[in-house]
Amino acid sequence: MTTLRQLEYFVAIVDEGSFTAAAALLDVTQPGLSHQFLALEKEVGGRLLERLPRGVRLTPAGRAMLPSARAALADVRRCVTAARRATGVASGELQIAALYSVSSGILPTALSRWRALHPEVRITLFEHRQASEMAAAMAAGQADVAIGPPPPGWEGIVRHLGEEEFVVVAGADDPAAPASGSTVRLADLARRDWVHFTHASGLADTLEEACGAAGFRPSVAVRTEQGPSAVNFAAAGLGPTLVPGNVVPRHFPGVVLRPEPPFRRSVAAYTRTGADPIAGAFLDVLSDVPLTPTHVRRRLGDSS
Repeated sequence: MTTLRQLEYFVAIVDEGSFTAAAALLDVTQPGLSHQFLALEKEVGGRLLERLPRGVRLTPAGRAMLPSARAALADVRRCVTAARRATGVASGELQIAALYSVSSGILPTALSRWRALHPEVRITLFEHRQASEMAAAMAAGQADVAIGPPPPGWEGIVRHLGEEEFVVVAGADDPAAPASGSTVRLADLARRDWVHFTHASGLADTLEEACGAAGFRPSVAVRTEQGPSAVNFAAAGLGPTLVPGNVVPRHFPGVVLRPEPPFRRSVAAYTRTGADPIAGAFLDVLSDVPLTPTHVRRRLGDSS
């Protein structure tokens, strides 16, 4: 029968890259670790790893098993943490997965409010470039809750938070940019060089999708990985960019424009299982954070 210890050994060997390093990490003897790992391979009926001169390599069976092994270990850790929270043994820890744009745009306000209410709870943040990458990590049990676009077909709990509005930002002296609060047709910016995003960033797909809907593919002045950097480059006059409104700083020196057609993205918090009391309390705080902050709505000419 497969045991959690065997799964722990398997994951450690993969992460550390060798049996020797895994044994040292777990403070067990290498023969003992090897014995348990061989028992695991016997249980599943095939090899999980290939031993190489320098390290190990997953077999197809190992690649298939690894995500579930990680998820099982993560579930055990969360069970222990939840029990400790309930009995008051530990102050607790909240693990959050988020897209880079969410961690820089929405989470600072949410975590500031959370910290004021629950200073004893530790926060661990896992940041991701792509929504699909984050969903896969969550399926493998990475965090208590993830924040970003709701993944299609998600089998766990999904709590919709609303829609975040994307805005076009440009330098104050950009000759093609009207004043803040105006609406700008993306098609009118088709001949411009844009502050774009690296291919690994999910914001690259967003910009391509929005410009494609306007009938063009954006030329690139510079690529960056994160929204705040794109905002800074746009302010410096390198070209317009398209970002979630919540990454625009309060005293942004450039112009903030509503694109035509408008572009919005659904944001949700999702978990593999039901939220425990601490995660549930965090979701209550998160639900009160506006996805488009007041200072951006004012820049767009909204009175609310």
